[in-house]
Amino acid sequence: MASLTSLNFLLCFFLSVSILRFSSARKLTESEPQLKFQYHRGPLLTGKISVNLIWYGNFKPSQKAIVTDFITSLSPPKPLTAQPSVATWWKATEKYYQTPSPKLALSLGSQILDENYSFGKSLTTDQIVKLASKGPQRNAINVVLTSADVAVEGFCSSRCGTHGSSMGARVNGNRYKFAYIWVGNSETQCPGQCAWPFHQPIYGPQNPALVAPNNDVGVDGMVINVASLLAGTVTNPFGNGYFQGPKEAPLEAASACTGVYGKGAYPGYAGNLLVDPTTGASYNANGVNGRKYLLPALVDPKTSACSTIV
Repeated sequence: MASLTSLNFLLCFFLSVSILRFSSARKLTESEPQLKFQYHRGPLLTGKISVNLIWYGNFKPSQKAIVTDFITSLSPPKPLTAQPSVATWWKATEKYYQTPSPKLALSLGSQILDENYSFGKSLTTDQIVKLASKGPQRNAINVVLTSADVAVEGFCSSRCGTHGSSMGARVNGNRYKFAYIWVGNSETQCPGQCAWPFHQPIYGPQNPALVAPNNDVGVDGMVINVASLLAGTVTNPFGNGYFQGPKEAPLEAASACTGVYGKGAYPGYAGNLLVDPTTGASYNANGVNGRKYLLPALVDPKTSACSTIV
C-alpha cells in the first residue's frame, strides 16, 4: 500500500493554495505565504541515501546528463569554487534536523531504463509506484522520470510530480518502506504549468519566459520539480515530518515557497537571478561539469520564511 504526498503544481496567480487530493510542489506564481511550519514528530531521511533514476520512455543522452549532473551536484565529490552552488542550496535542509543523527548524504545510485514503455504511454499512479519499486529499496529514493510523450494520471491538470512511500519487497524476513518521486517532462503537454519560468504561464502575468540554463525547457523544468520533491521527500518522507496545513494536502519545504527563486520575487516574477552573459540563461545555482540550474526557495524552519540563495 503506497502512501502518497503528491506535489501538485497548479497555476494559482491570484488565489492562494487550492486544496486538492494532492499537495502542491510548485503552484507557480503563488505569493509567498505567511508560514507556520510544524514538525509532526515523524522520521526524516538520514544517513547515506542513493538516488536511483528510472527513465521511462524516450530521453536523449543530453537530457539524462542534465539530471544526473544535478543529483551529483547535491553532494559533489569536490567542493565547487563557483558559488552559489547546488550543494549550498541543499545544505539548507540541514536546518530541519533537530537532534544528532547520521548526516544525510545523497548520491547518484543506479539507473534503470524502460525505453519500451512497459506500461504503455498513459500511466496511473499505481503504475508509477510499480515503476519506482524496480529500483533498490533500502536507503534509497527512487525517482521515476517520464518522457514528454507519456501521459500520467493528474499530470498537467493537478500536478507536475509526486513524492510518496511504499512497502518494499521482503528482505531477510523484513519489509521496509522506501521513498519515491515521480516527475514528468512537460515540454509538449503543459510547459506553461510545469516548466515556468522557462515558458510563459497559461494564466496570470505574461512576462517573457526566461532562457533555460541547459537549453532544454522540459528537462530544466523537471530539475526544478525534482529539486522541490527531493526537499519534500527528505523532510517529510512518510507524511509525518515537516509541513504546513492538512496532511492530505501539505505545503512542504519547497512547495510552500512556490514561484520564489530569488529575492524580490512576486507572482509572475521569479526574482532577481543570475544571468549567463554568453547564453542569456537565468539561474541561481552552479553544478558539476559547469552546469547551471534554477532551484526553488526553501522554507527556513527556524524563521518560517522562504530562503533563497541569490
